[in-house]
Amino acid sequence: MLIIGIAGGTGSGKTTVVHQIMNELPANEVGIISQDSYYKDNSNLSFEDRSKINFDHPRAIDFELLAEHLQDLRQGKVIEQPVYSFITHNRTEDTVITHPCKVMIVEGILILADAKLREMFDIKVYVHADSDERLIRRLKRDIAERGRDMEEVLNRYQTTLKPMHEQFIEPTKAHADIIIPNDRYNTVAIDVVRAVINQRIS
Repeated sequence: MLIIGIAGGTGSGKTTVVHQIMNELPANEVGIISQDSYYKDNSNLSFEDRSKINFDHPRAIDFELLAEHLQDLRQGKVIEQPVYSFITHNRTEDTVITHPCKVMIVEGILILADAKLREMFDIKVYVHADSDERLIRRLKRDIAERGRDMEEVLNRYQTTLKPMHEQFIEPTKAHADIIIPNDRYNTVAIDVVRAVINQRIS
């Protein structure tokens, strides 16, 4: 099994890169794990306290469970990925049954921040995008998909997202094997990743 880690700041276009890589591979050979599913279970906190959690800080993520699940997949076991709700700021009762595949893609803003997890990735990718571009994408997404208002998103960007990006996310670029500039010229980098994948799984 080949495990690929794809990191990058919020709104950098990681999801687009993931789809570009997946498009060229047989659907049954690729599985996806999102870091967003692995925010810690916060059932012990009130809704008010949960809504104050800094989700862009490494301590918000259950890296241990994520590493354990990757280990299980490597051993051919089926895992149950948690499902996280950004509305209740907590894990739901649901899980997603995930079967081992030839290629597992793990994507998320902080996945290269944890040393143990990094060691499990065969290929480490960082998607880089201009900060203005990232803010615009984040605004559009949070307003459309997460029911936030513009004031709230901008406030959160200034107080949390930007400082966390500079402190914890951007520095993980140093651990990447491949840095993909997310603009229309990223086809070469995507082709390189695909070539490595094909070589490994053929």
